[in-house]
Amino acid sequence: MTSPTAPPSGQLDPRLEHLLHRDAAEADRTGRITDDVLHALRSCGILGTAVPRAYGGAGKDATEINALVEQVARADPSVAIILFQHFAVSARIQEWADEEQKARCLPRLASGEWLAASAWSESGAGADKRNLSTTAERTPHGWVLNGAKAFTTGAGLAQLYLVLAQTSAPEHDTSLYGSSGQTFFLVEADTPGLTAETGMDLVGMRASATGFVELRDCHVPAGAAIEPLGQAARIIAAVRHSGATLGAVSLGIAHTAYHLALSHARKRGLSEAQAVRHKLADIAALLEATRALVERAGRRTSDDPGTTTLLSKLHATSTAEHICQEVKRLLGSSGFLSDHPINRLARDAHAVGLMGPTNHLTRELVSAQWTA
Repeated sequence: MTSPTAPPSGQLDPRLEHLLHRDAAEADRTGRITDDVLHALRSCGILGTAVPRAYGGAGKDATEINALVEQVARADPSVAIILFQHFAVSARIQEWADEEQKARCLPRLASGEWLAASAWSESGAGADKRNLSTTAERTPHGWVLNGAKAFTTGAGLAQLYLVLAQTSAPEHDTSLYGSSGQTFFLVEADTPGLTAETGMDLVGMRASATGFVELRDCHVPAGAAIEPLGQAARIIAAVRHSGATLGAVSLGIAHTAYHLALSHARKRGLSEAQAVRHKLADIAALLEATRALVERAGRRTSDDPGTTTLLSKLHATSTAEHICQEVKRLLGSSGFLSDHPINRLARDAHAVGLMGPTNHLTRELVSAQWTA
């Protein structure tokens, strides 16, 4: 039985790929990305993938970004999530920041000097980010931020945070993700008043450095705010049109799970059994269909690219969970060993569905257009 086709992209840096495979199990056990992987991530050039060439990056499009994220996720999904968030912040700066902000941030993000993270989520705010307690108030010299963020991927590792804060009272609006009166701020990790730590003991994506960011009388200059003020919901709504999708992470997980099953069947002589061969064929078909949808999202060639990106995340996450469970059944008793890689993959597959926008919110965003 042949493997599904490889993604249409350049290959992952061999040194980084080796370290990801070598350290994934240990990172999951300890809940911490290894220093070797973090150093390789910063030094191999991968962090500049989404940064335009004019600022020292590679200037890759969403198709290539998705393919690269998938390749990382095949080895370690936790690192793929860190990378995806870095790419997402890089893209938001390129799309919305002013020239001064781009010149200050993008070269550092491209070189690996800075790692970026999104600080949007809050305990009690809900998946839709519409009830923020984090505030930003004007001062004569800029803004002062107060609040606390949870579930920030890369917390404690990043040198730059894209912080979502309430700058004015929200008005009645119909947005499902974010609300009026919110503004994004670019806040450097060493800014007085900002503290970040990886303090969440997660079930899945354990090495994603997911934790807390606290802002207490955190003073930032006026140039930290991304214009237009109070219009962060517009930026959030536009994200899906980029074509970059968390479905790429799920695709990488599903790819590795499939190959675990294929290797197991060959080693145990199970590929002689028709039922096993047919089950592997069904899994391969699901994997290829998922790849096609993720690639379509990246190309942005559908009639509604934003919806396609949302659907790619929804389909890929559901499919990855399903494939992991099917592979567990094929593995038999081997899959019940706590240290078997399929159990880490299954936990990580479930975790992607809980990442923003969560699968529940994704369904709301897709289906809202049918009742508008």
